Amino acid sequence: MSYQTSPQLYTSRRRTNWNRNQNTVAFVSSVKLGTVAHTVLIALMITVLGLIYVTQAARATGYDYEAQKIDSQIAALETQKSDLEVENARLTALENVQQSNVAKAMSEPAATDYVR
Repeated sequence: MSYQTSPQLYTSRRRTNWNRNQNTVAFVSSVKLGTVAHTVLIALMITVLGLIYVTQAARATGYDYEAQKIDSQIAALETQKSDLEVENARLTALENVQQSNVAKAMSEPAATDYVR
């Protein structure tokens, strides 16, 4: 690394555009890159940005598949619930209860008292 001072460093600040807390020393890199190296670096940056985009899109797609799977489970459980409601209504129908063997074997009570 090498630093070069500006030739205007020793001139008055009033005559230049420099303000307080402003750097007056410029960094000059000793490594020089050619046009091919710049092209390769730009291609690598574009490739990395593309890979980041693809991973984000794949992650969103994965969430979509998981949500679709949960939705199908909800639909299956709702169908099972409606089937169970129909079965419950069929089993508890008054006509079926009165015609059952258990209801026929019951006897009438001798006296019925009610509490007020």
